[in-house]
Amino acid sequence: MAHDLTHIVLVVDDDRDIRDSLVEMLEDQGYLALGAANGVEALEVMRTSAALPCVILLDLMMPMMDGWEFREAQLKNPAWTEIPVIVISAYTDVGTQARALAAEHLSKPLAVRPLLEAVRRHCRSG
Repeated sequence: MAHDLTHIVLVVDDDRDIRDSLVEMLEDQGYLALGAANGVEALEVMRTSAALPCVILLDLMMPMMDGWEFREAQLKNPAWTEIPVIVISAYTDVGTQARALAAEHLSKPLAVRPLLEAVRRHCRSG
């Protein structure tokens, strides 16, 4: 299946099962989904990808570089500041800091329909 480069989703989560499930589900919906196990990998994916993602699904608690540190690094690159972030976290009380960092927040375990609706909101065509 050919993917539209405006429909790339970057999934950043250290839990391989969650990451792989999200990538597979998004690809089933026609997105090109890229996975990264932590913020360091995510930054490398963004630096080397042919096109930037339309949205980033970001876990907060990860080794090496967590979600907060990734978002801080993302905002330092002018080409990346406009890419919306959907925080996906098991922590229901992520506080105002996470809300300020993210376009949206979804709690784990993730429900498929709200997740896909959130991705669609940020990956509109045209």
